[in-house]
Amino acid sequence: MTRGSMSKGLFALMLLLVLVLAGCNNDGDSERELASIDDFEHMKTNEGEAIEGGTLNFGLVSDTPFEGTLNYNFYSGNPDVQIIDWFSENLLAFDENYNYTQEGAATFEVDEDDQSITFTINDALNWHDGEPVTAEDWAYAYEVVGHPDYDGVRYTQSLSSVEGMPEYHDGDADEISGIEIIDDKTIKFTYHEFTPSLLAGGVWAYPLAKHIFEDIPIEDMASSDAVRQEPIGYGPFKVESIVQGETVTMVKNEDYWQGEPALDGVNVRVINPNVVVQSLQSGEVDAVSTFPPDQYLDNADMSNVEYLGIIDNAYTYIGFKLGTWEDGEVQPDPDAKMADVDLRRAMWHAVDNETLGNQFYDGLRWNATTLTPPSHPDYHDETIEAPTYDPDLANEILDEAGYTYANEDDDYRTDPDGNELVINFASMSGGDTAEPIARYYMQAWEEVGLNVQLLDGRLQEFNTFYDRVEADDPDIDIYQGAWGVGFDVDPSGLYGRNAAFNYPRFASEENDRLLAEGLSEDAFDVEYRQEVYSEWQELMVEEIPVFPTVYRAILVPVNNRVHNYGASFDKFPEAQRHQIAVTQEEPFVADQIDEVEEEPEPEGEEDEADEE
Repeated sequence: MTRGSMSKGLFALMLLLVLVLAGCNNDGDSERELASIDDFEHMKTNEGEAIEGGTLNFGLVSDTPFEGTLNYNFYSGNPDVQIIDWFSENLLAFDENYNYTQEGAATFEVDEDDQSITFTINDALNWHDGEPVTAEDWAYAYEVVGHPDYDGVRYTQSLSSVEGMPEYHDGDADEISGIEIIDDKTIKFTYHEFTPSLLAGGVWAYPLAKHIFEDIPIEDMASSDAVRQEPIGYGPFKVESIVQGETVTMVKNEDYWQGEPALDGVNVRVINPNVVVQSLQSGEVDAVSTFPPDQYLDNADMSNVEYLGIIDNAYTYIGFKLGTWEDGEVQPDPDAKMADVDLRRAMWHAVDNETLGNQFYDGLRWNATTLTPPSHPDYHDETIEAPTYDPDLANEILDEAGYTYANEDDDYRTDPDGNELVINFASMSGGDTAEPIARYYMQAWEEVGLNVQLLDGRLQEFNTFYDRVEADDPDIDIYQGAWGVGFDVDPSGLYGRNAAFNYPRFASEENDRLLAEGLSEDAFDVEYRQEVYSEWQELMVEEIPVFPTVYRAILVPVNNRVHNYGASFDKFPEAQRHQIAVTQEEPFVADQIDEVEEEPEPEGEEDEADEE
């Protein structure tokens, strides 16, 4: 008889989960009803009549000041872009699958034979100082971000795919041959790499005001007043004043290309993660940039807000080290400790991710199946049967693969050659749930006879974790990470043979073929591309270089006085910031406000961090 799931170890595991749940939930009731992403609308319910004007208060949730690099072409951190999005915007609009539509401030025509896209900027689009947004401004953004003196992070594959951009970036050309300004409002980009990704978030569509920046040296632009003190955009609101790192005050842009905004203005202020709930209850803020899902059930009945929800473009995963990174290419190691796919499959069957999502996140994270999350409904293949929790099957797989017990009384299995098998597990510190979740996984694997030990006997600090994972530290056999997948579903930047972010160091000819097909000319046919990426998702379920653990919900609580607010202003055409309105001057206050004393956030606040 194999060592089953009803052992003393399993009892300890279940006790651990119950204790964690009791600790995380104020009422200690492990039987309370769970939440589901299906419970939430993505647009705010409009109750009452909107007034003219009013000011929205937006809470930027952070335990540190925002950096204040307030321009799309130079920012690097999420807090800054949360601010930028209020006063500027992408020239191109998206549908729910993040494909470009013709509803944005620029329309476009695609010429596949010429490998080019021609864009026309709306005649009504002006910078906040009244100057028109021109094709020359758009070209100037490419000239700055692609310049050798530029030291930011915005030079990406999509920019480098423009004809002549690599030569310009390397300093071998003075201009970018693939950019043609046809007239003041029309620009043509020609690509030496023309892929379907270009039409799914792959075009850099953030002009740079040349009349403001042209006299500033490129290396000084990011620190200039034009970025830090007086940022300019063309969005529905414009910056009036900044208290660096703390607040940004904006007023409406009466000249906005889609019409005058309904609000008079927006105030952005930093609020500490410890007081998010209290700030919402008191009406100090009308909405926040992020809300912790593990606090939802305790505050689901907050009387003055409505919760919106959306599926995050992300998944958490367990990765297996299968090789190394050498000279810009993955080098698989057939002798790696985790090279046996049967071992990896058994480890997937051994963990109960659905219960984990319920216990630690009250149902707002749930069992993941493939590496294309359901945030991209046209590409996520829900028909694929991925391994699910089945410890008996995990034991059977390990037995048949030769991972056996040397002696009847042994607690742990040996490898197929009879050698001791110890698997080193790297996981990040941060938040109340980080350590219990890591302990859960180790206990679950112990239940099927695998000796999995926490790397160095402790959780790794954020920077140390990534330094060691990226460097292929030989002491790491498996690790827990998370990916934010971006707008385009192309996974080659994460799992391609030449992708530095391919942390498991997995490569195969079949993987190469499918990734190439997903970017081929044939893949401009959406149905063909869907078939390719369905095959790729199936391949990853079969090969298991990593396995996804949970998908995530994003919750957006919004004060009841607010109209027309969306859980996402990128994904849904009906969510437009210039249409946000309020029904009264002052926010609604909750019936009952919790009194808390603000305490310093513990080091490593996040339970996990996106790797991209």
